[in-house]
Amino acid sequence: MAARGDRKKNPPAPQRQVAFRLGLTAESRAAAILVAKGYRIVSRRWRCPAGEVDIVARRGNVLAFVEVKARAALDDAAYAVTARQQRRIAAAAAAWLAVNADDICRDVRFDVILVAPGRWPRHIEAAFDAGG
Repeated sequence: MAARGDRKKNPPAPQRQVAFRLGLTAESRAAAILVAKGYRIVSRRWRCPAGEVDIVARRGNVLAFVEVKARAALDDAAYAVTARQQRRIAAAAAAWLAVNADDICRDVRFDVILVAPGRWPRHIEAAFDAGG
């Protein structure tokens, strides 16, 4: 029997690899848009047991937790931000604030950036609230 560290993991399916790369590209485009708008990117792909935040960005006294959605059309991307996902993002944001106490006094906002091929990304400020 092979030792635990000797086992090879099955590589992700090709479709998952493509989706992962697409997500990284979309997040890079979203981060560039935020920087152009005067935000400072604090973290990307921040994970905790409660969930993940794609981008955490600051501008002035605002701390934005940003969900990035990439789909074939911007409308499809907008519909992909479900209430369940909003709750997970809000829970992850609460965990972020617990770890980053200096940000607790900032105005917290949940934004969404929609990305579609051949279209300029759409930044929706205050797209949802912590209640999901």
